[in-house]
Order: sequence, then structure tokens, then C-alpha cells
Amino acid sequence: MSADERRESVLDAAVAEFARGGLAGTSTEAIAARAGISQPYLFRLFSTKKDLFIAAYRRAYALIESRFIEASEGLTGDEALDAIARAYHDLLNDRDLLLVQLHTYAASGDAEVQAAARRCYGHLWRLAEERSGADPERLRMFFAMGMLWNVAVALDLPDLDETWAQALMSTKSVRSGDYLDPA
Repeated sequence: MSADERRESVLDAAVAEFARGGLAGTSTEAIAARAGISQPYLFRLFSTKKDLFIAAYRRAYALIESRFIEASEGLTGDEALDAIARAYHDLLNDRDLLLVQLHTYAASGDAEVQAAARRCYGHLWRLAEERSGADPERLRMFFAMGMLWNVAVALDLPDLDETWAQALMSTKSVRSGDYLDPA
């Protein structure tokens, strides 16, 4: 493999490992083992564990961004937001992607992690705003529903057979733009 291909392989492994343990709870040994490389080689590709963590988050973000762009191409208004919501809903099937996001927010006590997360989240906000033309209140509701979906899927609420979980997952509870049932 070329160094670029190996780097991509390490990022795949890092996303999977960081999804399980976050920045503090994931060892670079586990990432290197999953990627099939030595730990010293991992550090030749990424200077620090934090650099690798941020790169893994940026990879997750890049996937989300590309799906938002693809889904909303040529659309405006509610059609654009609904297409972006459907694209995000589909991405929630990738539990590693979801958990890397949540671990990144949890690790935002670190200034570098926070800065990376802010840049990416802000970019997604601006993308949704540009594609839809939605006002700030509409965008707040849209992103709030996305965060609710994150929590619901992280907690496996779609499969939980309890009244409160089913009420939370109901499409009637998200009908302020019809942002889909994440179940």
C-alpha cells in the first residue's frame, strides 16, 4: 500500500475504535492493530493520538457534508431541508459515524477538538442555510431534530419497546418540517 492508502486504512480503523472508546478511552495500539500496522508507523502517519482523533472526526464530517450536498443538489426551501434530513437519517445506520460525532462533542473540552468540531458543525449549518434559504429559527429546529436523532439512535430507542421511547420516535413529534421518523 502507498502511504496515502495506508493513511486511509488507519482512518477507517480509527473511526471504528474511537466510536467505541472516544479520545481518552481508545488506545493507539488498538487502532494500529486494527489497521494491521505497528504503533510506531501509526505515529509516522499521525503525529499524535489527538491529531488522529480529529482526522477521524473530519472524515465522518466529510461524509456527512458530501451526502448533504448530493441530496440537496438543485433543491431549495423545505425540499432541500427534507432531502438533507433523509440523507442524515440514512447515515444514522452507520453507528460508528454517529458515535464518533458524539465522542467529539464530549471531547470538546480540548481546545483543538472543540475548534475542529465548531468549524465542521458551522459549515454544515451554513450549507443547510445556503441550500434551503431557511431562517435561523427553522435551522435551529432542523439541527435540534438531528441531535435528537443522534441521542435516540445512540440509545437504541427505535428498538426499545417502551411507551416514552415510541412517543419520542413518532413522526408526529417531529412534524415541524416533517423531518422523518428515525426508526
